[in-house]
Amino acid sequence: MGFKLPPLDYSKVEHEICSFIRSIVEEAKVKGLVVGLSGGVDSSVTAYLAVKALGPERVKALIMPDHRTTPKSDVEDAWMIAEKLGIEAREVNIASMCDAIVEKHPYKTEDDRVAVGNVRARVRMILLYYAANTMNMMVCGTGDKSEIMIGYFTKYGDGGVDILPIGDLYKTDVRRLAQHLGIPERIAMKPSSPRLWPGQTAEGELGVSYDVIDPILYLIYERGFKPEEAAVRVNVSLDVVTAIMRRVETSKHKRAMPPFPAISHLRLY
Repeated sequence: MGFKLPPLDYSKVEHEICSFIRSIVEEAKVKGLVVGLSGGVDSSVTAYLAVKALGPERVKALIMPDHRTTPKSDVEDAWMIAEKLGIEAREVNIASMCDAIVEKHPYKTEDDRVAVGNVRARVRMILLYYAANTMNMMVCGTGDKSEIMIGYFTKYGDGGVDILPIGDLYKTDVRRLAQHLGIPERIAMKPSSPRLWPGQTAEGELGVSYDVIDPILYLIYERGFKPEEAAVRVNVSLDVVTAIMRRVETSKHKRAMPPFPAISHLRLY
């Protein structure tokens, strides 16, 4: 068995995140948060924390399946979470919206599943921001630390949000926090997937599980281990470690504002 991510004090984690949510919402002088519920562990944990922080009347949810890529069970789980929390939720099938964008696009190409998948993620964010704008709310992101660090999100899609309550929790910690919060086990341990194309799973696409990714990220970027040392501790090949590090490096642009040249110093006085 390789190195496992050390646990956190999840009662304190819950308290800290709820305090953070209340602080951000009060500072922004908005009425509450809008969250996209997918039926997965990240969005479920985020919704639970938002409700604990603000109360159910200040949290709204959108459930946004594409019937071609979203399993019916995910939609059912999303509705179950909304009902359990007592929050107002509405469902919209995004298939026709995505099709309209792709079909009418002058640069349309045949069967580019990544490009089309990213359209799905960005359409969902458009819908969330429309709801937030009309209700004077903020868009609550559901991304976790693992996804953010390795760039496993769509730029200006699920990455385009106002607040990221679980953004400093690795996927492993999110699952543990879900169990602490009493979220059903089938959701807490459900394989992660953005559902951007049929059959997509995060770990299938990444080629390695979060049980491996999270310890590598923790040892390299928090504990300062060398890649060779991390490989031994996690009991994986050095190639796996360097592949994860490469993802962190090549996705830097996703975690930063767009670059621009420094021009101000050229002003003529």
